[in-house]
Amino acid sequence: MSDPTSTPSPAAPAPRRPGSRLIGVALALVVGAIGLLLVGFVIFAAGIQRREAGLERSADGIVVLTGGSERLVDATNLLAGGHGKRLLITGVHPDTTLTEIGRSVPIATDKLECCVDVGRSALNTRGNAIETAQWARRLHFRSLIIVTSSWHMPRALVELGRAIPEVELVPYPVVSERLREEAWWQDPQTARLLFLEYVKYLLAYAQIRPWPATTSEAAPRGGTIAVAADSP
Repeated sequence: MSDPTSTPSPAAPAPRRPGSRLIGVALALVVGAIGLLLVGFVIFAAGIQRREAGLERSADGIVVLTGGSERLVDATNLLAGGHGKRLLITGVHPDTTLTEIGRSVPIATDKLECCVDVGRSALNTRGNAIETAQWARRLHFRSLIIVTSSWHMPRALVELGRAIPEVELVPYPVVSERLREEAWWQDPQTARLLFLEYVKYLLAYAQIRPWPATTSEAAPRGGTIAVAADSP
């Protein structure tokens, strides 16, 4: 006979289902991955150069990745200053001529016609690297000054370093006014730009390439490198 004054023992907790345990682990992994992604982004953004520095050395060639007029101006100034023997402008629209390019850059016409090559087949940064590798190997160049935006430079160096590991790459980052004047975290547009570039950098580093790199991959017609000439 039980003692009516005794306190009933508490019921044992129901065992957790295996499914709920897996969900908890999955959520922890997702939160951890997001945390690592954000930490990596902050490190990536903090490493982007925000002040332009002078270039004290020369190289065999100069390569500028299209995407902004400041890049072209800086690249042609480097060529005019004797920092390289030739300049490759990679990623030029097929309809853009060398004469049109000359109107937007401060360089003498004879220097433009003798020493500037135009690559028209690149569709993205990997395509820029392919064009650059073909150009550098054809000319037997062993060192290149790379001109592109400071926020784009890390991804450009990843793709170029993979395409031409035997060539020394000298970065010449072009700093935009937005990065020079404002902290990136104070401008939502700049923060978004940098985060998208960070994601693209990770994809490039992991060699995840869902899009064609050159016109020859995108269509059978393909594209060619026009050497110092107004080719169509």
